[in-house]
Amino acid sequence: MAITLPPSRSLVANPTQDQLKQWVAEMPNAQKTVFGNYNVKARVVARSAGSTFLVTDDPSRTSKQVMSRAEYAEVVRRQEAYLADADLVVVEGYIGPENSPLRRAARLVIERANANVPAMQQQLYYPRDADWREEDALTVVYTAGCPAPGYPDDRLVTIDLETETTRVFNIDYFGESKMGGLRMWMDWAYGQGALAMHAGAKVIPTAGADKVGLIVGLSGTGKTTTTFTRQNNSLPVQDDIVALVPGGDVYSTENGCFAKTYGLDPRYEPTIHGALTKPSGWLENVAVDAEGRVDFFDDSYTANGRGTFALAEIEHFDPRKLGKADFLLILNRNETIVPAVAKMASKEQAVAYFMLGETKGTSAGGAAEAGRSLRVPGTNPFFLQHDHQQGNRLLELLASMDHDFGVYVLSTGRVGGPEGDEGSKKVQIPHSSAIVKAIAEGTITWERDPDFGYLVATAVPGLDDPELLRPREHYARRGLSGDYDRLVADLKEDRRRYMAQHEGLDPAVVEALG
Repeated sequence: MAITLPPSRSLVANPTQDQLKQWVAEMPNAQKTVFGNYNVKARVVARSAGSTFLVTDDPSRTSKQVMSRAEYAEVVRRQEAYLADADLVVVEGYIGPENSPLRRAARLVIERANANVPAMQQQLYYPRDADWREEDALTVVYTAGCPAPGYPDDRLVTIDLETETTRVFNIDYFGESKMGGLRMWMDWAYGQGALAMHAGAKVIPTAGADKVGLIVGLSGTGKTTTTFTRQNNSLPVQDDIVALVPGGDVYSTENGCFAKTYGLDPRYEPTIHGALTKPSGWLENVAVDAEGRVDFFDDSYTANGRGTFALAEIEHFDPRKLGKADFLLILNRNETIVPAVAKMASKEQAVAYFMLGETKGTSAGGAAEAGRSLRVPGTNPFFLQHDHQQGNRLLELLASMDHDFGVYVLSTGRVGGPEGDEGSKKVQIPHSSAIVKAIAEGTITWERDPDFGYLVATAVPGLDDPELLRPREHYARRGLSGDYDRLVADLKEDRRRYMAQHEGLDPAVVEALG
C-alpha cells in the first residue's frame, strides 16, 4: 500500500520534458552542451551503498544492513518536516510495458531544485495512463537537500517494503531515483515467482530464428555496451533490469536507458552515442568545457559519467514481443585466467557461476569498489533478501524450461595480467561481439576444460586469437605454465571457500564447481 504524499509548499505533477528543461536551465550546476541538451554536475557521483538501509525489525530476513522501525519513524518525521516548505515535482508512470504480468505503477517525488532527476526518471518510466492508481505505486521520496547527520557520509537511503517507499536524503545522483523504484519492484517480482536480474536484453536475428539474449553484469562492466553492440542488426530491448519467469519468458522494466558515458566512442557504441548527443538526452557528471563541448574521455571529475535517453529515440525491439530467452551471458571482468567465453556444462554449474558473480568493481559502485576484485551474487547488488535465494530460484527456472537455454561466462577483462602488464591481452568490444554473434548462431566449437569442467571454445568465427579463448595457451607461450597452475588451484580453493558462505544454497550447485 503506497503512502499518501505529505503537505508541501507547491507540487507540480507530470510536467513535460520542455518544462523540466526550463527548470534545469535555472540550476547553478547545470550546463547546456553543444548538442542542445543539459549536463548536471552532481555532488554525489555514484550509488551510496554504505548509506542504504532496509527498514525491518527482523534482521534475519535479509543480508543487507537494516534500520529499525522506531528509527525509521524519526527519519520520516524529519523528511516530512523538510517537505512542508519545499516546491515539489511528481513524476508518475509504470515499471514494465502494458502487457507485462509484472507491470507496477511507480512514482518519484522530488524537489524542483533538482529537476534533472525527474526529467531523467520520466524517460525511464512507461507513461502513466487512465488506469494508474496512487495506492498501487512504488514510491521514491527524494530530498537531495535534506541533511542526514549521523549516517555514513551524512547521506541516507531507506527502503520500506511495507509501504513500498524508498526515501533518499542528501544525495543528488540520479541512480538513487532509478534504483529506488526498481529495487522494490525486484523484491515484489521475486514474490510473484520470478527472478529479477540486473541484466540487459537484446534480440539477435539468425538464419533459424530470432534469439533473445540476457546479459547480467555489475554496473560499468560492459552490460549496456554488450546489449547495444549490434550483431546481424540486432536490437536492444532493455539495458538494466529484466525478470525471468517459469518456462523462460522474460519481461522488461524500463522505457529508456541509463548509460555509462566514460569512454563512449561512436565507432563502437554508435546507438548510445547518437542518443546522448541529441537535445532530448540528459547527461550527468560528464566533462563539458566552457563552450559546451562534451569530452566522454575526460574522467577528471569522475569516470562514472551517465546519461539517459528514451527507447523511442533509438531503433529497438518491441519489449511487448520479447517472449522466451535463449541464452544468458554472465559478464566477468577478470584479468588472469578466465577465457573470453566459457559455456556452462550443466544447470548447476550455470547457477554456481551466477552466484560467484566475479568481476572488478567500477566507479559505478563508488570509490570503495572501483578496481577491487569483487564477488556480487548474480552481479546484482540490489537483491534485498538472502543471496542463496537468487541461486535457488534460478535453478528452479532453468529446470522449468523445455527449450535449449545456454548459459555462458563472457569476459570483458583481460587474459594474462592487468592493464600495464606487457604480456597481457585485452578482450575488446569486437571480440565480445563476435562471440555473442556466434553464440546466437550456434557456430562455436567447444571442448571441455580439464581444470574447471566448463566448455572452452576451440574456434569462434571472427575471433582469430586462440589465447583469448584458452588462457592456458597464453601462459604456456610465455613460459608461465607453473603460474597458470597456481592460479587455477588458488581460484578453485577461493571459490569453494566463498560458496560455503551461502547457507541454504542447493548443495548440487556448490558441488558443480568441481
